[in-house]
Formats: sequence, C-alpha cells, structure tokens
Amino acid sequence: MSQPEGDLEQITRAEPARGGTRRKRGPRLSGCLPVLVVLAIIVGLGYVGVTKGQQAIEDYFADPADYSGPGRGEVAFEVAEGDTVAEIGRKLKDEDVVASVEAFIDTANGDDRSTGIQVGFYELRQKMSSTDALSVLVDPGNLVNTTVTVPEGLRVVDVVDILADDTEFPRERFEAVLAEPGRIGLPAYAGGDPEGYLFPSTYAFSPDDTPVSMLTAMVDRWRQAAEDADLEAAAESLGYTPHELMTVASLVEAEGRGDDMPKVARVIYNRLENPDTSGTNGLLQIDAAVNFALGREPIARLTTEEIESVSDSPYNTYTQPGLPPGPIEAPGDAAIAAAAAPSDGPWYYYATVNLETGETKFTESYEEFLGFRAELDEYCATQSDRC
Repeated sequence: MSQPEGDLEQITRAEPARGGTRRKRGPRLSGCLPVLVVLAIIVGLGYVGVTKGQQAIEDYFADPADYSGPGRGEVAFEVAEGDTVAEIGRKLKDEDVVASVEAFIDTANGDDRSTGIQVGFYELRQKMSSTDALSVLVDPGNLVNTTVTVPEGLRVVDVVDILADDTEFPRERFEAVLAEPGRIGLPAYAGGDPEGYLFPSTYAFSPDDTPVSMLTAMVDRWRQAAEDADLEAAAESLGYTPHELMTVASLVEAEGRGDDMPKVARVIYNRLENPDTSGTNGLLQIDAAVNFALGREPIARLTTEEIESVSDSPYNTYTQPGLPPGPIEAPGDAAIAAAAAPSDGPWYYYATVNLETGETKFTESYEEFLGFRAELDEYCATQSDRC
C-alpha cells in the first residue's frame, strides 16, 4: 500500500536500513581546537628555548665566577712538574682556592709572569680572588720548600747532621729510617748499608716530606747518577761489581779533583789489578780510607801511629790489601763517572803537592813519587797549616 510522501520521509529518518546497524552520534568538537592546542605547545617550547638560549648567550659573555678578597684559612698547594696554567686552575678550583677555572685562566693569560710559575709548594687560602692567588704563585719568594744542600764527600753521619739541622725533624727520626734501609730503595748490592748512596745535591723538600721521603729522594738521585754513568754495565766491563765501583768512586771523591778524578781512578785500578808492582805491596795506601776507619773527617797527612791504631780495620788500606768493604763517603756525579770510565795510563802513584790549588802529580815511578812527597812536605812546612 502506498504511503504519503511526508510519512515516508519520517520513517526513513527514524529507522536504519534493513540489515544495517544503528550509529550513535555524540557531540562534535570544533576542528580548530586541536590545532590551537598544538600551536600553544609549540609557542611554549619556543619560549623556553629562546629563554635558555638567551641565558646561554648571557652566560657566555658574562665574567666567570670569581671570589673577591684574600680568602681565609690555609691551603698547602703544590705546583707539580709539567703543570699547565689550566691544570693549576683545575687544582685550585678543586681546593676551593678560586671560584672557577675560567677566572684563573683569564687572569693568568693577562699576566706574562704566569709562564714562570715554579714547581713547589705555596701557602694559599680558600676563596681567594684569582688575582690574589696568581700573585702568590708568580713570586718564587712564596715557595715554602725547605732547601737542603748536601756537599760531596760526606759520610752518612754528616748527612744526617745536615738534615737534622735544616729540617724540623730530629736526627733520631733519620737514624730510625736508616736502621731499616729497605724503606728508602737502596740497591740490593748495597747490602743494606746507605754509606755512599745518599747522593750529594741540593734538595727542595716540601711541607709534606718526611725523613723516609727525604732519604728516598737522595737514593733516587743517586740512582739517576748511576744510570747516567751506566754504572752496572761499566762494572761488568771492568770486571767489578757495581758496589765495588761505588767504593772506588768514593775513594776518587776523597782523593781527586776535577780532571784528575779519572786519573785517580786509574791508579786505584792499576794497583788492584797488578798487586806485585814494586813499591805498592798490593796495597792502595789511601789516607782517606784510614780516616774513615778512625771515624773522623779526612786530614791531609797521617802519622804512622794513627795508621797502626786501626791496623785491623778492613778500611785500613795501608795494612789490608784490596778495596775496602764499601764506600767511605758519598761520591758525586764526577767521581762516579770517573770510576765507571777511568783514564788510560800507567800510573801507580800520585801526590797532591798544593792543597790550595789541588795540583796533583801522577807517575809510575816510586822514586819520582818520593820526589812529589818531598814537594808536599816543603809546601806544608812553608805555605800551609792544613797538613
């Protein structure tokens, strides 16, 4: 049956098509709103980015952080060998001496003296301005190292006296360390005896140094001299032990000067290696070794009574053949080098004929040597009271 057109339209809108499903429709958002949200986020991020960028630019051009004033407290600050200005700045910042590495570097770059900062310890303060910190470091007068000079030719007992006098430690502290010589790095061939191995030099000890580190530094400096002279290879080449070469070096230190040292070394080796040579009786006959046996500093001339008083000592080179059992004093670079590389020559005798100038004469003839001794006697009688 046919329906009116108006009713058909109403039915069509109210009922779904046959076989289909009915679709529910909710309220619809405006299509512009999501776009506005996205734009708002982008604008917000852009603002944050611009703000951070602006801050970064301002930070880049702003002066680096720096303290003001001379600071407070005390800081023992070390400038180590090879430290650059940047490394010094980082260490200063770590100790809170300066506020920033950049401030110190900027200050140092503006001061030509910063290239001459010396290795050592300085007394600084915490929270110093970079300018004040740098002014301390560029002045060598602010170094707080203790300088100790040990001359060549001293016995261990004399070295300890100097260390005790020039540092804040009593001699008993040094003696306690030497009683355990393994603590200071002596070579095995020293046999635990530091005599001859405390190298003569000038040392700058820091506030952190102790008797152990001081004595170790002296043995380390000896090791450097031994390496420079190629001591161990030289000993093997010459047919001696390294300890025997150090003993020879100590005798050379006591008996020779300058260019004469390699000649003195040659006399010692000639006597050791040719004991049947007429006049030597297989003996070194070195006064300095007898003085060591007597426990006193060397003097120019020995009496027969003095020599006989220590005739049983292995250090008495007038009564005991061969080398003493070890060094009699600390040799320096030149004496060690002379022992390792003696001069070529036939000499068996030498005599210093002028104690002021050190003039020394060498010969292979015993008769000529006696003439040298007479020359020394004349010198002692007329020109010097040191004999």
